Amino acid sequence: MENAFLSYLITDPKYYSSNPKQFREKLIHALDSHPVNMACFRDKESSNFEVLAKIFVDTCRDFQVETILINGNYALASKLDATGVHLTSEQFDEITQAKAKDLFVIISCHSFEEIQKAQDLHADAVTFSPIFDTPNKGKAKGIDLLKEATQLYDIDIIALGGIINKEEIQKIKKAKAKGFASIRYFIDELIPLL
Repeated sequence: MENAFLSYLITDPKYYSSNPKQFREKLIHALDSHPVNMACFRDKESSNFEVLAKIFVDTCRDFQVETILINGNYALASKLDATGVHLTSEQFDEITQAKAKDLFVIISCHSFEEIQKAQDLHADAVTFSPIFDTPNKGKAKGIDLLKEATQLYDIDIIALGGIINKEEIQKIKKAKAKGFASIRYFIDELIPLL
């Protein structure tokens, strides 16, 4: 994984469902349809969060996804034997505890100051967002700012936010980011929400 450009799938119950059977089917379809070497279970609303997270980890393992993450919950990531955790920008103080559990730690960043903080706290990677326009996420950072970030910091930077097509991914590659992360890119019209 050292030099591979990361293709990072993130789930959302809006697209994947909270129904375990439908969730698994939709996840299988997404993993079948796109190369994915990193994936994160992200669900802030389903009451059966842990059941879905277990299905997620097992399914990603079946597809040999290299890095399997749980969003925001390093204890659950450790319990389910996931590769690691994707912390929110409110969880900088949890990087050390997550690392102590021998988890791969990525954290969401929205400014250069946050990227620096993540690097200082020895996170393994960051997402920097939003790169492109995305609903309710504020002003897009743009490719130039992403490129500047990749030149300034030693930590792996993964572009996130508004990434829905291959043209955008090519721009991210040219900016020398470690990879791209998306919810919507991996979802297509073949699997409408039921």
